[in-house]
Amino acid sequence: MTSETATPPVIVERRDEVVWITINRPKRLNAYDLDMAKTMTRAFEQATDAYAVVLQGAGGAFCAGGALDNLSDPDPAALRELFTGSLRLVDAIRACPRPVIAAVDGAAAGGGNELVIACDFALATERSTFGQTGPRVGSSPVLGGTNMLTVQLGEKRAREMAMLCRRYNAQQALRWGMINEVLPDAESLHDAVLRWVDEIKQLSPRYLEITKISANQWWNQSKENMHAGLGMLIQAIGSEDMLEGATAFLEKRRPAFRPPRRMPRRD
Repeated sequence: MTSETATPPVIVERRDEVVWITINRPKRLNAYDLDMAKTMTRAFEQATDAYAVVLQGAGGAFCAGGALDNLSDPDPAALRELFTGSLRLVDAIRACPRPVIAAVDGAAAGGGNELVIACDFALATERSTFGQTGPRVGSSPVLGGTNMLTVQLGEKRAREMAMLCRRYNAQQALRWGMINEVLPDAESLHDAVLRWVDEIKQLSPRYLEITKISANQWWNQSKENMHAGLGMLIQAIGSEDMLEGATAFLEKRRPAFRPPRRMPRRD
């Protein structure tokens, strides 16, 4: 039995009145499935009496977003559930009354990058990378990458990240204001998270909650856009571009998308 099958895919621990959520599927870069999304959502919803929540990934990666295994032969009902489950997950992070810290060590890609966007604070190691994958794999980052990221980075930088699918290192993410601090390695990252938690513990939980909920203004205004984007993703399930993007990703090759169709002229 491998260590990955011997331990749960999401580990939820309570240490010194802090909830630690660890995404534990390192062999697939901590990409999550529907059950994992549900477990994380419950953990955020049940953390109301903690000082803070820490979200991290195991094995040298943060999170590669939703699992792409089934996109090349999609089950529309299952994909719809994963998409809507992802929306509930990012919304649970924002609705959690306690501060949520993303502790990023390794790649935060696609939906994993959107988890970072949703968190209140983000700390990362030097080796960490950030970026969206949507148009490259036959999807779109509608749960933060096309809306809230604009608030955090500004429109041009956000569109660059969401549309071009480039990778950015931790220092770039820090300069752009996407994360709060960069640490040399995983050990110093852990120490820094504890330092941030200690600072949070000195503050009023009641007024931190008021401040967080009030600061959700732009997130709340983006919710309608997220639902609309999610609806378009659901309608595109099984499309030619989704199948090609997902298959190319799984086969580790460059996707060969067809060019846009020429519209007939109207004389």
